[in-house]
Amino acid sequence: MKAKTFIDQVEVLVRSGKGGDGAMSFRREALVEFGGPDGGDGARGGDVIFAASEHVNSLLSLYYDPKCFAQDGGPGQGQKMYGKRGRDLVVPVPLGTEVYDAETGLFVADITEPGQRVIVAKGGAGGFGNVHFKSSVNQAPTEHTPGGPAEERRLRLELKTIADAGLLGFPNAGKSSLLTALSSATPKIANYPFTTLNPIVGTIVYDDWAKIAMADVPGIIEGAAKGVGLGLAFLKHLERSKVLIYVIDMAGTDDRAPWTDYAVLKKEIEEYSMELAERPSLVVANKMDDAAAPGNLARFIDETGVKPLAISCETRDGLDAFKAALRDLVQPQSKFHHTHAAHGLDLKDMPDTTGAEIPAEAMKFATFLKLEKPKAKSHPSRGNIH
Repeated sequence: MKAKTFIDQVEVLVRSGKGGDGAMSFRREALVEFGGPDGGDGARGGDVIFAASEHVNSLLSLYYDPKCFAQDGGPGQGQKMYGKRGRDLVVPVPLGTEVYDAETGLFVADITEPGQRVIVAKGGAGGFGNVHFKSSVNQAPTEHTPGGPAEERRLRLELKTIADAGLLGFPNAGKSSLLTALSSATPKIANYPFTTLNPIVGTIVYDDWAKIAMADVPGIIEGAAKGVGLGLAFLKHLERSKVLIYVIDMAGTDDRAPWTDYAVLKKEIEEYSMELAERPSLVVANKMDDAAAPGNLARFIDETGVKPLAISCETRDGLDAFKAALRDLVQPQSKFHHTHAAHGLDLKDMPDTTGAEIPAEAMKFATFLKLEKPKAKSHPSRGNIH
């Protein structure tokens, strides 16, 4: 049987650690006439924590190991010894994971930020030992309490890929080729339908280090919003995209009409979610290196009233124009944008640096360099005297 390589929905059983019981004990030693109570408190049980991780892109590990149990807290002991705190169970989950209660359907958490941690099952409190109840009127208490119960619940996790832009298109439209041409992602590319079987995210990096994450999902066919093909299972991965990119096969591969493909894609997105259909979009005419593409492009404009960006992943024509248009829609910030703003600098005012020598005025825009004169260091034997 072929092993699964991508899972975007799974049910798990989570259980926190039970709190340790408090101890009932009395100090008994030679030559100590009144030892008194010395039973220590129990420790708190461990929590179950879902932690966002940029190094995980699937719920596959939870599919094969759906039981998430934290460690119980240790019980208290005599000689006023307290129990050992139960170890937390930290479960890494991919960015974009939504957590629901499987029994009630109630929303629990949306894990979208790197480093975000959500406690989904809190450990039980530790019980009190009898030393806890000692007082002036109760010199030999026998009271002690059990630890708090563990919290157990069944959760449903759904992964919705986080990307700035999502690629939409029929099978063999060239979405994977476009992603490969613009990023370091390496999706499978082949001349047959549904080559892509799970979402793949690539990052477009601009000259000023601004970045745009672009997601490629399996091809969509007519009826996808009703569950036909692979569309319904993966349309949800476009829900977080700021921009939709309609990739149209202008060569008419598989005897399809590009204008019909575009109409079907628009219809499927509207049936799936009107809110998603109203987001900013970009229409791309792919495979313009094919002989039939120019004629189809002219008819596409007549039929739809939309003038797409003409590109070819094979010859790389039009890719720079596509990157520029996508940047205008997404508007990512450059890596050092916040640094320049803090220094009162505007990149539009930076002098030309393409010549043989970099002007001295341009160096102040290199805010990542420490250009200030270093302070003189004092000799250890001279205190602060320079």
